[in-house]
Amino acid sequence: MRTLRACWRLARMIVHGLHGLAIVWLVLPGATPAQRQARVRWWSAKLLKVMGLELQVQGRFRPGAKLIVANHISWLDIMAVHSVCPEARFVSKADVQAWPLVGRLIDAGGTLYIQREKRRDALRVVHEMAAALKAGDTVAVFPEGTTADGHALLPFHANLLQAAIATETPIQPVALRFSDRHDTVSRAAQYIGETTLAQSMWRLAMGDDVRVTVAVLPPQASAHADRRALAEYLREQIGSTLAGL
Repeated sequence: MRTLRACWRLARMIVHGLHGLAIVWLVLPGATPAQRQARVRWWSAKLLKVMGLELQVQGRFRPGAKLIVANHISWLDIMAVHSVCPEARFVSKADVQAWPLVGRLIDAGGTLYIQREKRRDALRVVHEMAAALKAGDTVAVFPEGTTADGHALLPFHANLLQAAIATETPIQPVALRFSDRHDTVSRAAQYIGETTLAQSMWRLAMGDDVRVTVAVLPPQASAHADRRALAEYLREQIGSTLAGL
């Protein structure tokens, strides 16, 4: 029965993904910002639902420009945040653009891409982030730089925080936690090592009562901050929150 349920979930996800592409091609080009955000929120929340995930939200995002800083566990992290904060523009690794279906949908969210293998590319992205923040946008980053197993946080890279510091934009930390019926930290949501996107989708589809918690922490001032000290402080804040979930 679990296998049949997983197949049903994956079939629904594919249909929902194709629906998302139709929205990207036919609806979003003529939509207002508010209409785009409403579509992004609906589509992201529905994807979590068709994959059998329950969304739990704690806290609230501040209005206006902000830099969201979150821990990174799964490719579903973006959809989890978009279910609550659809205006967020994520900074993502460039190879996501090549992912079938998912890449096109992520691209439609105004994603900023970084080539992590090129050190100098981070400077270009910081300038793009600063411009977006100055324009009043919300930008979101995963300072770990890659996905972790959900049990412990990896070191936070500080480079991208410079965009918020330079523009004196508030930073809002977010703690993401996937849990299920069996574990406080769900193995079904782990997307680490040599795990492929297809394998990750199957594990999630096979999951039992998987819940994703989006814990939104109070915004932090960034003006004149030392970026390395700020990165460590944000890591401590997110880690402390995860310990209590």
